Amino acid sequence: MEPDLAQAVLDAPPAPGGPIETDAVIVGAGPVGLFQVFELGLLEIKAHVIDSLAYPGGQPVELYPDKPIYDIPAIPVCTGQELTDALLKQIAPFGATFHLGQEVTTVQRQDDGRFFVATSKGTTFLTKTLFIAAGVGAFQPRTLKVEGLDRFEGTQLFYRVKQPADFAGKNLVIVGGGDSAIDWALDFAADSPHKAESVILIHRRDGFKAAPANVARMKALCEAYEMQFIIGQITGFEEKDGRLTGVKVTGADAVTRVVPLDVLLVFFGLSPKLGPIADWSLEIERKQLVVDTEKFSTNIPGIFAVGDINTYPGKKKLILCGFHECALAAFGAVPFIFPEKKVFLQYTTTSPKLHKVLGVESPVFDD
Repeated sequence: MEPDLAQAVLDAPPAPGGPIETDAVIVGAGPVGLFQVFELGLLEIKAHVIDSLAYPGGQPVELYPDKPIYDIPAIPVCTGQELTDALLKQIAPFGATFHLGQEVTTVQRQDDGRFFVATSKGTTFLTKTLFIAAGVGAFQPRTLKVEGLDRFEGTQLFYRVKQPADFAGKNLVIVGGGDSAIDWALDFAADSPHKAESVILIHRRDGFKAAPANVARMKALCEAYEMQFIIGQITGFEEKDGRLTGVKVTGADAVTRVVPLDVLLVFFGLSPKLGPIADWSLEIERKQLVVDTEKFSTNIPGIFAVGDINTYPGKKKLILCGFHECALAAFGAVPFIFPEKKVFLQYTTTSPKLHKVLGVESPVFDD
């Protein structure tokens, strides 16, 4: 499910009479972009957040909202949706304004040092700082290249699972050899409210880029006749009365067989596309933005990059690493926003000032 944001927040209107003037604009409303709101908020910096998706959460909500995440500090397990909901609750005191369903198209430095930012919906900003937390960019799923098959997309052909219940009781064919394909095959074959009628996994070879334990579980389910695995590639399809009824699978023996189905799920991974970011004069290395590790600044002063979009020696694409980057980037932005102000590190456990910012009561301790 999508996070429960007020429609007024989702559809924040453009400011009348000109650009919205602000201290910070964050591009990307995934977990790292949301936590950037928090770290800026602690420094009394309000932010506007832009995302091309119609809801916050980024890749975890778009691609695996119901899959477990195990490496968020102090949270033994949560789904992408639960993590997003918790972050939205955490940043609520800071009053960030969301501009969703729109993509940043223009970034231009102005004579006064600020940045003019425009979106695909015509929303414009003048901001002192810009934080790019755009994940892998405008990611697109790699599609199954079979002529004519694309007309079933959204009805019987899917590249992501948004609501598992939609596939309950269906005859599923799942294509792919990575974690997503294996995980969803296991999920739909298991006893659960969204258990499928049948699950057939198709991959071009008997080798997988997935967790070995899950591959072993998949093979055990096949041996128990609870699902099937077929080695081969989809080379065609069959239809009847405008509906997809089966896919043609050509095996290593060059024999083509028809596999009947109700729904086809394809998980070939993502093809990251930087999109307009590539035109903003930022230093790019292998489709990622080069940053320093002191304040995660790009080569343009005032523009920061956090999360999977950036690169530096030793970079690890983990949500928890992105959270760390947000803290240092927020402090790095202070000279651009409060040039005359000295900002000292304070702790949320003991600082009355931060308690006030967070809207909580300062605790009283006995002597």
